[in-house]
Amino acid sequence: MNPAYLVFEIRRVLRDPKFLLFELSLPVALFLLESHLFGRDDVGPAYLMGSLAAFGAFRAAFDTGARTAVERGAGWQRQLRLTPLTRGGYLAAKGAVGMLTALPPIAGVAAAAAVLSGVRLPAGAWAAAVLGLWAGAVPFALLGLLIGQLATSQNVQAYQGGLLLVLAFAGGLFIPPAAFPAALATVAKALPTYWLAEIAHGAAGGDVRTGTAVLVLGLYSLVLAAAVAVRFRRDAGRP
Repeated sequence: MNPAYLVFEIRRVLRDPKFLLFELSLPVALFLLESHLFGRDDVGPAYLMGSLAAFGAFRAAFDTGARTAVERGAGWQRQLRLTPLTRGGYLAAKGAVGMLTALPPIAGVAAAAAVLSGVRLPAGAWAAAVLGLWAGAVPFALLGLLIGQLATSQNVQAYQGGLLLVLAFAGGLFIPPAAFPAALATVAKALPTYWLAEIAHGAAGGDVRTGTAVLVLGLYSLVLAAAVAVRFRRDAGRP
């Protein structure tokens, strides 16, 4: 990875505070709403924290990568190919920025859960939940990059919105999969969003298969990384 280019990309994100604020505020607001409505039912605030922190991490990492579609449309990637920056260096920097933007919504939802909803966990459990969710955001940063390489600046928002809704709802981030019909619950367990939330649920003391979550997310990461590399290589070969 080229450190200078990584710093450049980080500065570009920081110069767009509205993007960061929106990525942070929506999952926090959804957590506060759902914990107020459902936090006293069978689904407690700790469970909702895991689900909506996962949503925030997924969404931020995914959106950051997908924004590369706009760069492609503007010819930015073609210009970078004339510089010493390698393909791998470019993709690694974009992925790293996606991971960095995933951290604020995780921390924001966790802070709201602790301060406003009375969630109490041991220090080790907090660390496992936050760091686990952050590490688990890798496949979503890669998915965003893949969409950024496939979509155009005109239709990328349609891709983003559609995938975001499908992965969030069907993955059980807004409604617990236990409330799903049997067929939909089976579908949920095939989605990476379901397993991302399971990392946080396990850290919060739930009876979940954290090892399975790590394996599934790792496999998704490998497949998506290969797809991003292939697509970027093909795109680079175009005039």
